[in-house]
Amino acid sequence: MQIRECSSDCADLRTYFSHRNSVRVESGCWELYERPNYAGYQYILPRGGVYGNSYKLRDYERPNFGGQMVEHAEDCLSVQEAFSFGEIHSCAVTADTWVFYELPNYRGCQYFLERGDYRQHTDRGAASPAVGSFHRITEF
Repeated sequence: MQIRECSSDCADLRTYFSHRNSVRVESGCWELYERPNYAGYQYILPRGGVYGNSYKLRDYERPNFGGQMVEHAEDCLSVQEAFSFGEIHSCAVTADTWVFYELPNYRGCQYFLERGDYRQHTDRGAASPAVGSFHRITEF
């Protein structure tokens, strides 16, 4: 991932983005417009926020980040319906805190995952790689 910085007005941010289209505001408060030349919807972005498609959870079908990988920024009610693989052997939490549930519809054993790398299911305290659903914790 390439990181680019912008510290002043810019009429066209397309040169800053590849395929991710995300923004992290490190200081101040910024206005972001939907289209070039300050056109379209206006968004006010305060300091400290990460905006856009900044994936927060990466799930892998094999241990040690192997096999197929799926990125998420939203809750998942049923892993079996959403993925082509039924077990999550490893994962990387890049932002926020998440809860994995053993069964779909947020049921069964719960596993609390904070930011970090989980190379195998035992790293998150699970007896098996089975994950039925997960959701992001937004408030403590």
